[in-house]
Amino acid sequence: MGVFLLRSGACIPLHDHPGMNGMLKVLYGTLRIACLDTLPPAAAAPPPPAAAAGPCHRALYRSRQHYTPASPPCLLSPHTDNLHQIDAVDGPAAFLDILAPPYDPQHGRDCHYYRLLEGPLPQAGAEPPGLPREVWLMETPQAADFWCGGEPYPGPRVCL
Repeated sequence: MGVFLLRSGACIPLHDHPGMNGMLKVLYGTLRIACLDTLPPAAAAPPPPAAAAGPCHRALYRSRQHYTPASPPCLLSPHTDNLHQIDAVDGPAAFLDILAPPYDPQHGRDCHYYRLLEGPLPQAGAEPPGLPREVWLMETPQAADFWCGGEPYPGPRVCL
């Protein structure tokens, strides 16, 4: 569980939470969240030539929506909306993020980052062409300009 603070124009790059369920609730500002689902490997459709640089995955680009404090939470499951990119729109934003079960790289629950092989996800003001649509993603290292820090929770013990 964590609270993320994003400055205006900041982006949490396209990433996943394998085997995890999640809930993202905007506390302040506006977020644009693009969601994708992984697809099984295609027998007939080979990855594009740019894919030679790393592992590639087919995905279904499902949605891109704006969320505010008045919006319901954005929910992800291990199979739906698990790949997502989060952008702060028109000012700073903050959101509560709850993931379960927690990260555990030894059991396949570690975050991975991706880039769209057909170019980046559409930026502010640009509408993506016809959704849903199939896309190819290439797994990449965490972007050098993306940093996510943590602080210890000093409050009362949380029991679920």
